[in-house]
Amino acid sequence: MNILHMKYAAEVAKAGSINKASEILLIAQPNLSRSIKELEADLGITIFDRSAKGMVLTPEGEEFINYANAILKQINSVEQLYKNGVPIKQRFSVSVPRATYISEAFAQFSKNITSDTAELFYKETNSSRTIKNVLSDGYKLGIVRYAENYDKYFKSMFDEKGLTYEMIAEFRYVILMSKDSPLASLPEIHFSDLDHYISIAHADPYVPTLPTAQVRREELPDTVTRRIFIFERASQFDILSENPQTYMWVSPIPPQTLERYGLTQRICCDNERLYKDFLIYRNDYKLTKLDKQFITEVCMSKRKYLEDILF
Repeated sequence: MNILHMKYAAEVAKAGSINKASEILLIAQPNLSRSIKELEADLGITIFDRSAKGMVLTPEGEEFINYANAILKQINSVEQLYKNGVPIKQRFSVSVPRATYISEAFAQFSKNITSDTAELFYKETNSSRTIKNVLSDGYKLGIVRYAENYDKYFKSMFDEKGLTYEMIAEFRYVILMSKDSPLASLPEIHFSDLDHYISIAHADPYVPTLPTAQVRREELPDTVTRRIFIFERASQFDILSENPQTYMWVSPIPPQTLERYGLTQRICCDNERLYKDFLIYRNDYKLTKLDKQFITEVCMSKRKYLEDILF
């Protein structure tokens, strides 16, 4: 479909006749009539009824002209934007799990934003929301976290939804706690040592096709009797630092964050569950320069903070 022909049809609909539209558009009447007929042939519809009274829109024509006017308005806005010399904004968006090594990477990545006009969107949420953000809410990149035993669930979903996916990190959770926690003084920590403590957990765990209650029960370890579910990562850190009776399973935390909140992290000898972080984006999306810079920062942060606690 020719955009110029669309513009001609919109003008004819507005003027109500070929003659008036040809004068406004400064093109010969026969050429304008031919363009309208070519457009109708391309679309397979009749846009106008020709009569002695002029050009009258058919029901299909009215529907088409409504779409055409909206499209032409957008085209005009884009043309005006760049004809007036407005600089192109740097744009970036990513939806991620609540992970400090990723937020640290984003902080380093933000230093690359040198343009006077830039918009960056960074959303921390669970896997379900991240997938939705990438598929339908305008986020270009996502990072999805899940336990290794759910691998087939997520990869089947990625394939079904038309998502490109690539593993960027694999690790075992460590236990995060206050430096004043009695757990911090133990030479080794086992699952049984956690029985008398309160577990801090994310309030919105997710695995496709499985009920949330079941996913929560399967968090490490599955014998926990006291949990506090919290959405916000900063609130989780506040409680951990203020209440020595609490702990949380997390991906390894950068030293500067541990120092900031008065926390420490320890390996649990009984923990053998692997977690994976997967980068996702739509199959029809081409990574931008900013996207690649962010991915590089995430990989560098992973090597810096995670690799010593992989196995």
